[in-house]
Amino acid sequence: MNIVLIGMSGAGKSTLGVLLAKALGMDYVDTDIVIQQREDRLLQDIIDKDGIEKFLEIEEKIVSGLQLKNCIISTGGSVIYSDRAMNVLKQGGHIIYLHVPFEEITRRLTNITTRGIVIKKGSSLKDVYEERVPLYTKYSDITLDCSNKDVEHCVSEIIDKIQ
Repeated sequence: MNIVLIGMSGAGKSTLGVLLAKALGMDYVDTDIVIQQREDRLLQDIIDKDGIEKFLEIEEKIVSGLQLKNCIISTGGSVIYSDRAMNVLKQGGHIIYLHVPFEEITRRLTNITTRGIVIKKGSSLKDVYEERVPLYTKYSDITLDCSNKDVEHCVSEIIDKIQ
């Protein structure tokens, strides 16, 4: 079974994913990195040059086509906009939503304009957060509250919850 980490940009999916993979002896894949490698450009370049809709199409196609086993998968924050991608991820594993309060997300995200975050014109980060939280909740098997916890504590909690 795979363990799929979902949540906002800045929630710690990549950082936690690597440590979780080490702790459990599993493979690790970051879908944002896979997208960048397959497209041969940065996420922000795709969004800037091709637009949000095209980026979401690329993300859905790539994530839905991944055939992974015994893997920790860190997803991009926008993957929950694709029902197809989420259903593929859910079939192969447990989906864990790393919940972080909005105030903490804003503290962690210092590079919002270059990070490749899907934010529609006229929307704020707060709008995106409020739009996505119900989707993260909808798709997750487990919600982990990561507020005011260090990474090692979160890794331990995930291991406890899945075993």
